[in-house]
Amino acid sequence: MALFKRKNKKNAKENAVEEQLLQEIKEPMQVENSEADAQTSIAEALVDEELRKKSKTGLFDKFKQGLSKTRSSLSGRINELIQSSKKLDEDFWEELEEILIQADVGVNTSLELVEKVKQTARKRKISDSSEVMSIIADEVREMLNDGGAELKLQAHTPSIIMVVGVNGAGKTTSIAKLAYMFKNEQQRVILAAADTFRAAAIDQLQIWADRVGVELIKHQEGADPGAVVFDAISAAKARKADVLIIDTAGRLQNKTNLMKEISKIRKIIEREIPAGPQEVLLVLDATTGQNAISQARIFEEATGVTGIVLTKLDGTAKGGIILAIASELKIPVKFVGVGEGMDDMKAFDPEVFAQALFEE
Repeated sequence: MALFKRKNKKNAKENAVEEQLLQEIKEPMQVENSEADAQTSIAEALVDEELRKKSKTGLFDKFKQGLSKTRSSLSGRINELIQSSKKLDEDFWEELEEILIQADVGVNTSLELVEKVKQTARKRKISDSSEVMSIIADEVREMLNDGGAELKLQAHTPSIIMVVGVNGAGKTTSIAKLAYMFKNEQQRVILAAADTFRAAAIDQLQIWADRVGVELIKHQEGADPGAVVFDAISAAKARKADVLIIDTAGRLQNKTNLMKEISKIRKIIEREIPAGPQEVLLVLDATTGQNAISQARIFEEATGVTGIVLTKLDGTAKGGIILAIASELKIPVKFVGVGEGMDDMKAFDPEVFAQALFEE
């Protein structure tokens, strides 16, 4: 028994020595690993920052190119005004208002914007017109930057996006471009052809679905849109889709019918996906200028719009409409179309937009 105790005592002593030696070996290794982890984290952060800068630069170039006509009609004319009128007198401010209104910024928004610029100039004791452009850019950036530009999708799939808008605004192609964007982000997308009223709407969406490589849930022309939506949600659940994008009819001739139809679709969505729809995106054609505002008001009342997709921005000098939308409707612009390519619909970035529109 005594021998057994001595052996145990000896083993315990040897174990303690071994543990101490191991700890002495581990400590510098842990320090080295910690330093290596820190260096790796720094390197990853630098790569992320570089990618972010490249993304911003690419977006700036795309916005600048897409806004060339608006840039010419808005910032180009403001520059001409600055060159011809060095003093910030009443004539200058009236001319500035006229330029903004003609660029489809809207009367109320133009007056509001000029008043803000005027107050800032007075506060900074600026009397030279050459400093006005930077103030305008800052005010526009603040006007657009309401923090609501990002899509609000849920973690528990599927997220549902309803897309609304009049025929001809670019609704079908916008849906295709959204699907393309999500698919490139490795998300599974399903489309629902709930615009069963318009002739060939289903066929057009099928063509785009085939091009993008996503599934389309559809019924026959004239079918019940609610039934299409129900089947699409069932399919999205069964296939574990990440995003379900629903096309809807764009009828404005009879607002009552539009409201009834959308209300029915929303009830089905809310019953099957209690948190849905996550987004109701209104597609507006930038070339229609102030008409887009009246369209937006009707759809906002009928559907509860959560965001704007502004199409054909590259084909118009009326890009100032984006300011009127932000100021008068308080609905965030979430995407803008700056070209005809599949990747030419860009997530809206107020800072980059203002920079591309006003800065040289």
